Amino acid sequence: MKNNNCLIYCNCGAGIISGEKQDKLSESFKQLSIDVFELHDLCAISLNEKEFLNFLEKEYDRKFVVACYPRAIENIFAQNQISISDFEVLNFRELSEDSLIETLGDKIGTQSPPGNYEVKRSSLKAPAWYPVIDASRCTLCGQCARFCVFGVYKFNKSSLEVVHPLSCKNNCPACGRTCPASAIIFPRLPENSELSGADPGTETPAKPQKKEGLFVLLNERNNARRDIFRQGVIHQAEEEKRQAIEEFKIASKKK
Repeated sequence: MKNNNCLIYCNCGAGIISGEKQDKLSESFKQLSIDVFELHDLCAISLNEKEFLNFLEKEYDRKFVVACYPRAIENIFAQNQISISDFEVLNFRELSEDSLIETLGDKIGTQSPPGNYEVKRSSLKAPAWYPVIDASRCTLCGQCARFCVFGVYKFNKSSLEVVHPLSCKNNCPACGRTCPASAIIFPRLPENSELSGADPGTETPAKPQKKEGLFVLLNERNNARRDIFRQGVIHQAEEEKRQAIEEFKIASKKK
């Protein structure tokens, strides 16, 4: 028989939020009148112990997830074949401690007695740094797979998969920066951007109109700015890949 609700709290090990904020959230969540599962952390458990999350799906009707960007969490579940339905993500990157606690209090309540509070730590030894594909945006261009030199992806014209997630080098989001569709997410990336899971902008380039010379000129200038920005992003990606390769060589020599 299912209970009503539970809270899944990702106590992230990537430094996305401060330790002080993590501790405050942990203490506040212990007062909630539902069962709370504090995970260290959601990226790792989704990859290595997904049967635990599938268990929560069977036991609870509705799940609240306090973690990072909703787009990142939704695609982490999808990519790792975790069947969690009826869940709501509250983003601790953007919401303050007080806002999170107040929102959950309104949705759940803080009446006595509080629910059970369980801390689960992943058995994964390596950092759970890996790319997550947003299938709704992926155009199967294969740019990420061609750019990656560590064998993380398997690509053909009809599919793109992350087949060796732990081969990805920690703190190297280079392949994702090359994606023209912003379809690659690194949930543990500290920056607040599309690459870490923020919703991509919906703005599309305006189509030039031959009869309006000023409009065409402005559009060409905008395109030039976008090209300059894109070149900067590719340069950053190349540098991140170079650093990852150097670190890999150093680590290999130590073995």
